[in-house]
Amino acid sequence: MTKKALSQVFELIDGAHPTRSVLRLLARRPGRMSLALFAFAMKEIPLWFLPVVTAAIIDIVADGGEVSEVLWWLALAAVLLLQNYPNHILYTRSFMTVVRDTAADLRNSLASRLQSLSIGYHTRVSSSIVQTKVVRDVENVELMLQQVTHPLLSAIMVMTGALAMTAIAVPAFLPVYALAVPIAIGIRYGMRNRSKTRNEEFRREVEILSARVGEMASLIPVTRAHGLEETAVTRVTHGAEGVRRAGLHLDMLNGHVASISWVAMQLLAIGCLGLAAIFSLTAVLPITPGEVVLLSTYFTLLTGGLTQLLMLIPVGARGLESVRSIAEVMQEPDLELNAGKRTVDEVDGGIRLVRASHRYAGADADALHEIDLDIAAGETVALVGSSGSGKSTLLNLVLGFVRPTGGRILLDGVDMQELDMRTARRFVSVVPQESVLFEGTIRENIAYGMPHARDERILQALRDANAIDFVDDQPQGWDTVVGERGARLSGGQRQRLAIARALVRDPRILLLDEATSALDPESEELVKQALSRLMRGRTTLVVAHRLSTIRQADRIVVLERGRVVEQGSHDALLKRDGRYAHLHLTQSGLAGRKVEP
Repeated sequence: MTKKALSQVFELIDGAHPTRSVLRLLARRPGRMSLALFAFAMKEIPLWFLPVVTAAIIDIVADGGEVSEVLWWLALAAVLLLQNYPNHILYTRSFMTVVRDTAADLRNSLASRLQSLSIGYHTRVSSSIVQTKVVRDVENVELMLQQVTHPLLSAIMVMTGALAMTAIAVPAFLPVYALAVPIAIGIRYGMRNRSKTRNEEFRREVEILSARVGEMASLIPVTRAHGLEETAVTRVTHGAEGVRRAGLHLDMLNGHVASISWVAMQLLAIGCLGLAAIFSLTAVLPITPGEVVLLSTYFTLLTGGLTQLLMLIPVGARGLESVRSIAEVMQEPDLELNAGKRTVDEVDGGIRLVRASHRYAGADADALHEIDLDIAAGETVALVGSSGSGKSTLLNLVLGFVRPTGGRILLDGVDMQELDMRTARRFVSVVPQESVLFEGTIRENIAYGMPHARDERILQALRDANAIDFVDDQPQGWDTVVGERGARLSGGQRQRLAIARALVRDPRILLLDEATSALDPESEELVKQALSRLMRGRTTLVVAHRLSTIRQADRIVVLERGRVVEQGSHDALLKRDGRYAHLHLTQSGLAGRKVEP
């Protein structure tokens, strides 16, 4: 889908008016929808016209008519029946193409919207809930369109045909038909609010269960290591119990709707048959035996269609609730605002923070407070400090994942608030503490987002990342599948592939977030060598708890409680005997003794 098409889908989804949203989505393909409706109208002709054939033949028999008349009516019925097949296929192809295209549009739009939402949104919302919205909720919308549209259109066609033919044959009987519609509408609206509430409760419980299942899957190594299997199962059990309880309440409501609808419509059908017979016998209305069958059949079709529609209230309610769920993402205001801003075509690498502050929503104090920091292009700056001092927040500010709530951040002298940070990040690479690999080959992971990367470039990146040896030892070399999140590789191997991924992009700005802290000494040494090659000539920000890994940084910035308390080289900060020196002594196991650099 184009950006324009994605934007159109965003604008059509309204959680307050889900039915209107669905109709707008379908109307985006007017040609196919018109063809589908025409084919449906043609294929449904037998449903409302065959009672006319039946009534005519009964009257021919009752009046002692000619056999040829019967044959003509039978020939007409055969033609109407045979045309159902091609028109049904045409309807199915046209309408289901619209449904499948609409579902794909929704999923693509959700994916695009999720990429536009801020990092804050993704930290608040479980990835399992997001997955449920993209997979289950869109599937519910598809099912609603598949299961509701056909009976809805059929009921409309039958009601239209039945009313028209009755108006021609026995117009005086139309008021009897009119009784069915208000009764059906009354049942529908009587259950609407309760159905909406129960479906919303059920959807929320499913999202809670999805989040707990995702949590359990990610924590299985920790759970097994600590013998907490029963605790993990109990958490999921509580979520499953919530789904069971909410689902049962919903099922009972749907049962009430189904039974009330069926009984009411069947009573009306019996009443219609009785009235037609009584009117014919008493001559209140001039109704022939064939017309008695005609009226009874039409009313049965009418009430049957209405009953079917009422039975579909649960499916429709579930689908509309899923539209509301999708709208929660589509209408989420916490966006990373990039649209319409200046694109970045080149980056030198100079970064300057001018009294930059950031306070997270709901927090009582700034995570970063009035930071002044000037980082020259090509300079390596290490960020150190205790947990919660603001190191990761500073990296997120530089990446544009969060925006400063005070002050400014300049990239090559331009305020980042004026830049489309999506284009700026093309010149940035990040190597996190836990490298993220996807289910794919080594080649695909390194060249992620660069499908035309040349083999020579990938090979050089593997060499510079100290990864070529273990890659060559894999069963299929570069084409070896690494498993979900790189499960078939060691931590050091995954990290070196992450460095190769950064190298192949040749970034101007490099962010290293504790890239060696989770590794054993041998792997750490290999990764440090690879990082030293990666950092050459690039503006580099390094977050590290192990101070031994940042001795060679051009400058070390010490953060505490969101403020810069010291900065300088390793040697200069040791001589100053301040916060950095204390951290160094603590990690060296020499606290209480002064150590010369």
